[in-house]
Amino acid sequence: MPTDDLPETFHVTTDEQLRAVSNLTRHRIMAVLRFEPATITQIAERVGLAKGSSSYHVRLLERAGLVKVVRTRKVRGVTERYYAMAARSIVLPDPGEGGPDVLMRHAVADLEAAPVDAERHVRMAHLRLTEEQFAELGARLQALADEYRELSDPSLPDASLVFALFHPASREQAEGDAK
Repeated sequence: MPTDDLPETFHVTTDEQLRAVSNLTRHRIMAVLRFEPATITQIAERVGLAKGSSSYHVRLLERAGLVKVVRTRKVRGVTERYYAMAARSIVLPDPGEGGPDVLMRHAVADLEAAPVDAERHVRMAHLRLTEEQFAELGARLQALADEYRELSDPSLPDASLVFALFHPASREQAEGDAK
């Protein structure tokens, strides 16, 4: 079932929703559901969980409004539910100064769990940019991510793209935090 009719964004606004997306297992479940609906059994297989654990995490995501049942069917007298994301993208609230960035923590955990022998492109660059250049680069990165999201084919292997463009803490702030 295509996900063409999904809203573009879902804004996380409640503590329940934030707790739901803050969990790495639930983050990985949402990644499974990003492109196509799946059953609890399919989710369990893709994430490497027991069906009971997958069911628990999906119920929490559903209760928070982040995933929803998009189709059901009867299989040997049991109703099988297909779950999908509630929107194409999830927008998290700004973590605030010094707050942990949930997406970056999950991205690092996924990178560390990725096969060591698999191809990957990881780079960090320190830049000195005007505010205009900073804004332009952010817009270009977002456009590139959106372009490739549109090209994504659910039949192909998963790939993750994560980027962070930010102004680091000043040297004085960093030294003050270290004390």
